[in-house]
Amino acid sequence: MKKLKGKIPVAILGATGSVGQKFIELLSNHPWFEIKEVAASERSAGKKYKDAVNWILTSPLPEKIGNLTVKECDTNLNSKIAFSGLDAGVAGEIESNLAKAGYYVISNSRNHRFDKDVPLLIPEVNPDHLELVKTQSYKGAIVTNPNCSTIGLVLALKPLQDKFGLEAVNVVTMQALSGAGYPGVSSLDIVDNVIPFIGGEEKKMETEPLKILGSLKNGKVKNLILKISAQCNRVAVLDGHLETVQIKLKKKASIDNIIKEWKSFTSIAQKLKLPLAPLHPIYYLEQEKYPQPKLHRNLDKGMAVSIGRLRECSLFDYKFVVLSHNTVRGAAGGAILNAELMLKLNYFNSIK
Repeated sequence: MKKLKGKIPVAILGATGSVGQKFIELLSNHPWFEIKEVAASERSAGKKYKDAVNWILTSPLPEKIGNLTVKECDTNLNSKIAFSGLDAGVAGEIESNLAKAGYYVISNSRNHRFDKDVPLLIPEVNPDHLELVKTQSYKGAIVTNPNCSTIGLVLALKPLQDKFGLEAVNVVTMQALSGAGYPGVSSLDIVDNVIPFIGGEEKKMETEPLKILGSLKNGKVKNLILKISAQCNRVAVLDGHLETVQIKLKKKASIDNIIKEWKSFTSIAQKLKLPLAPLHPIYYLEQEKYPQPKLHRNLDKGMAVSIGRLRECSLFDYKFVVLSHNTVRGAAGGAILNAELMLKLNYFNSIK
């Protein structure tokens, strides 16, 4: 990365939504990027952002951002990097049009995750997949981050796949309310209750890891061959997705071997000291009642994964618990980390 002469201007797409707001919160004091534009639906366009948004975060809305005029999500943006928190119902076409026009779209939406030439990126796991950008026909590019539950699961699996190989995975999620966006789940549905269904989530968790953990050869990703079974539940927790995981390994490993791999795991994100990268991607917690969303979701800027309760399993080889912050690591923070890696590796060279 060449030395920056100043911060790079960026736009937030879907800025009034819950993910868009989290983008604003995390980028407000970013050392490399500066929010210059906010874009949303036609209904919000033309208004001051502070008048268009129902700000739901506990941190105050930055005054400078609040006074920005909301634009439409079209190709009249001045910022060539756009972070997308758009709803999947509209994201696909908007993101494609922007990329065709020369914009770099760093997306949290699901629409392009399985495009053959689009990276489904976790910097600590598959940074080499960024090479797919060079095969895209766009003047700009589209890069996506995975589903919020997938990210926590894959970060836990990556060291084990590399060292021992994986044969089968079973995962049951207990997903936070914030993952449903705003207004999200009715209090009448979730209070004193667990909802054992989240539309589309189980398929995402069973398929996305296969692409992310796949190998890049000749400009194409060959998916990992791995059996994954997922069940997803919505629970009355504000932030933090907790997952119980069972694994069958290809090679024998002891509990100490596995914990050692988790604790020693590091990546290019740490080597390059990316601003939003956690100091340690994975923390193993020894206490038998850990991890817990209320206590550990904000660990290491909310960008780390917490793992605990590793023990032998009577059906698989081992079982354990994983926790990740769904709106930070699993959404806006993950997308920002992708952009940081792209900048550091000179994927934004055409931006002056």
